[in-house]
Amino acid sequence: MLIEKLADIYHISDDTFANMMTCLNEALINAMKHGNKMDPDKKVIINAEAGSKRIIWTITDEGPGFDYVHLADPTSPENLENLTGRGVFIMKHLADQCIFNTSGNEVELHFKI
Repeated sequence: MLIEKLADIYHISDDTFANMMTCLNEALINAMKHGNKMDPDKKVIINAEAGSKRIIWTITDEGPGFDYVHLADPTSPENLENLTGRGVFIMKHLADQCIFNTSGNEVELHFKI
């Protein structure tokens, strides 16, 4: 698996590895489910750019994107019992940087190593 290879090559800590796995899982689920609407003809593209101090993961789907600025706060009382709606929140808190493109169909997840 690419993530494990990079973790070995760049001596990524267990905490950073766990954060990357969690964020990538959330990003991929969002891309497949919300972006591509589970359409088997649409692709999700994953790119890793690794250096001595940082790994940047880019996840792109073929959907129209979404408004990532005006998302419901999953920590507000009315949303605490919702079963969904936490993916972007999780990515923003576990990655060192979480950057969406203008349309919202691509996310960059930055991790310091």
